Amino acid sequence: MLNKYPLWKYLLVLAVLMLGLFYAAPNLYAPDPALQITGESSAQVIDEATLKRATDALDEAGISHFGEVIQSDGRNALIRLRDRDRQLAAQARLSRALGDGFIIALNLAETTPAWLSDLGAQPMKLGLDLSGGVHFKLEVDTEAAVERRMEFYFNAIKRSLREERIRGRVALEGDRVVVAQFRTEDDRETARSLVADNHPELLLDRQSSADTFSLRAEMTPETVDEIIDYAVSQNLTTLRNRVNELGVSEPLVQRQGRNRIVVELPGIQDTAEAKRILGKVANLEFRLVARPDAEATDKQRFEYRSEANEGMFEWLERDVIITGERVSNAQASFDENGRPNVQISLDSEGGTLMSRATRNNIKRRMGVLFIERKFRTRYETAEDGSEEIIKVPYDEKKLLTAPVIQSALGAQFQITGLDSPMEASELALMLRAGALAAPVTFVEERTVGPSLGAENIRLGVKSVQYGLALIVLFMILYYRVFGVCAVVALTANLVLLIAFMSMIGATLTLPGIAGIVLTVGMAVDANVLIFSRIREELREGLSPQMAIHSGYGRAVVTILDANVTTLIVAVILYAVGTGPIKGFAVTLSVGILTSMFTAIMGTRALINLIYGGRRLRSLSIGTDIVQEARS
Repeated sequence: MLNKYPLWKYLLVLAVLMLGLFYAAPNLYAPDPALQITGESSAQVIDEATLKRATDALDEAGISHFGEVIQSDGRNALIRLRDRDRQLAAQARLSRALGDGFIIALNLAETTPAWLSDLGAQPMKLGLDLSGGVHFKLEVDTEAAVERRMEFYFNAIKRSLREERIRGRVALEGDRVVVAQFRTEDDRETARSLVADNHPELLLDRQSSADTFSLRAEMTPETVDEIIDYAVSQNLTTLRNRVNELGVSEPLVQRQGRNRIVVELPGIQDTAEAKRILGKVANLEFRLVARPDAEATDKQRFEYRSEANEGMFEWLERDVIITGERVSNAQASFDENGRPNVQISLDSEGGTLMSRATRNNIKRRMGVLFIERKFRTRYETAEDGSEEIIKVPYDEKKLLTAPVIQSALGAQFQITGLDSPMEASELALMLRAGALAAPVTFVEERTVGPSLGAENIRLGVKSVQYGLALIVLFMILYYRVFGVCAVVALTANLVLLIAFMSMIGATLTLPGIAGIVLTVGMAVDANVLIFSRIREELREGLSPQMAIHSGYGRAVVTILDANVTTLIVAVILYAVGTGPIKGFAVTLSVGILTSMFTAIMGTRALINLIYGGRRLRSLSIGTDIVQEARS
């Protein structure tokens, strides 16, 4: 029988539509502005006492809040606010009340009902230009990068003199100069040749006194600029890797000025975790445990970090074997006793350095030093009476472990002595994403509203609504019943598009809305092609049932050709484009797939339900067509 679907096809269309409604439903629930409280350490637990201190501070400041809850893992707490404009004030208040040791991050808390979330339905992520997200501005501590490089020169010059058996004293003078003093001029000249060969970027200068011959090695301004540029560029790469590890869709990580980096994370939920991971200056240094007879200037004293070794200290050599920058891969794991550890893989140079150092020091102990940049907060009153927040940076260095070297180590080994699996996972993530070449400081943090302005977006949405209303009006007036079916299919197309983007975790941006509008036009165009084809068949004298059957059958080929070519272009745009271009390509690709389904199967199912199996004498499809059925 013409124009009758089998039951399974009707059920398929209905099932797809119901699935689309289910996964699109979370987008009806707008998120609440919120603050997230978490500890600086991943192992730190937020208790009820901490949460009460936070809520009491907000009450004293007159900031309305609700829905205070400690997350199930106990690592963070969430406080919802009634006014988004008070987020920054509330954050400043909690930072003052809780003090150092806590991260207070801006957040947007989902309001999706639990029964939807439990079944895997989540709202679609919106880009910064639509619903905003979190904006961080970080400042790279370039002075620390220069100091670190100067310390490298100091250790390298000292080591090379010792290996060549050149007697002399090496010391740092300020933060730009290494001074080496010798007893003879020949020793100085030999050292000068050695330093010039190994470090040609340093400016060398001779100085002499009655019985001392000195060699000054100074960094040139050009070298300093290169170090700063490298530090910022390396941090930029590392931050991008860390953002990728967080799984954020379409982030923005870019350099701003000489020493600042801007990070924008659209639609991110766990902003506290993002802030901790992005700003974490955690690095490793592998050093040999100092010999008992070593001079005080050649060693440093460090405390064990692990609670199991609390109160124990160890002296380590100042010379560093390798740092975390040589780590090519790191994975959290467990040893044979169930204790957390991190499996380390080094690059080729790191493996060579580790092998050389351990091969010559069997039965000696090697310390794994964990270095973390932290801040102490100080509040001062400015001349105008306002309160200034001053963050004083400091490096916390603690020893993770100091095992005995049983055999020469290669490019793969493991780090033990960690307190928890969470700490092992965080350390592995930071090492895997790359070490920061210099510490970073958060100089600005804010939620970002629509970048084009709320008024522009309101007008843009209104124009889209007006356009859709005109399309609906035209289709119904011109194509009558067929127009109503097209409008129903168009609505279903939008629902399926939003549902599919929510399911795959795509981010909707303003260019993405342009892709949706184009999809709507293409979906209507497909229906127009089908209806025009049916009208042509009626003019040729076919019966209404045959005209419907033939119209859909012959128009489908044209629709497929047009949509497939557009889909190919969208895929190419996604492959070669970035940022907004990708947002447009994603919605266009998804929209093409959903529009083909609704325009071909959706409207056909409705038309079949209305006209299929009936003996038609006339068919109304356009203001000028009323075709009499043939006997």
